[in-house]
Amino acid sequence: MGILLCGLVWPQISEANDFPTEARAEYVIACMSGTGENARSLRHCACAVDRIAAELKYDQYVAAETVLRMRKMNGEKGSLFRESDSLTKTVKALDSAVTEAKKGCF
Repeated sequence: MGILLCGLVWPQISEANDFPTEARAEYVIACMSGTGENARSLRHCACAVDRIAAELKYDQYVAAETVLRMRKMNGEKGSLFRESDSLTKTVKALDSAVTEAKKGCF
């Protein structure tokens, strides 16, 4: 019975936790550079990335981060990323996850 339950639960856990360790580490390092490089900041930033990972799939996170970077480009190329409604929704999902993470972790 335990094996059957484990098999039913395991796929859900892996789907909800698809952020690679490297991506989590990069997030924590960037977060700590803005909030202080100490143990307390490490705990807060690690908490934040865990909460973001619980809200978004890794592909969604990467897409939103890419859009945010591309929006900084000048001219027509950047405007494509600034004016798209679907890309704005992608960024709003990340913004919402980050806001909730900050509320719960900082």
